[in-house]
Amino acid sequence: MKEYKFHGWENATIQDSNGLTPRDYYDLLSDIWSTDTCTPRLKKQWNSNNRTLGQCSITAFLMQDIFGGKVYGIRRSGGNYHCFNVVGNCVFDLTSEQFGNEILNWDICQEQFREVHFAREEKRQRYLLLKSELANKIKW
Repeated sequence: MKEYKFHGWENATIQDSNGLTPRDYYDLLSDIWSTDTCTPRLKKQWNSNNRTLGQCSITAFLMQDIFGGKVYGIRRSGGNYHCFNVVGNCVFDLTSEQFGNEILNWDICQEQFREVHFAREEKRQRYLLLKSELANKIKW
């Protein structure tokens, strides 16, 4: 089995209606994440060696569209939240590797809502771009 670096990859075996798992979506998104989908405050730091940088909320809400469940956020310095997914007993964070060796606490987190995140039009547009690119790649 291929090893991944994102949090929860070992148990990310849930499947969508096409039989795809979060691991499959990580592979697909790895070719899509870019400066165009990166949060504006991190665009200058984004590079192909850290593709998940600045991609968390739009990725987590896209995974929620596909798998259901809830999106939670780890409060970061500066008041921002790092978002990840919880679907039943499956907890996965496709963009956690952006933090390198930093240890995050996935236990004490607040539920996140797309209405709040997408109130920022630039974030909603980045989400729509990511969703569109993914749809083109897998021919939804």
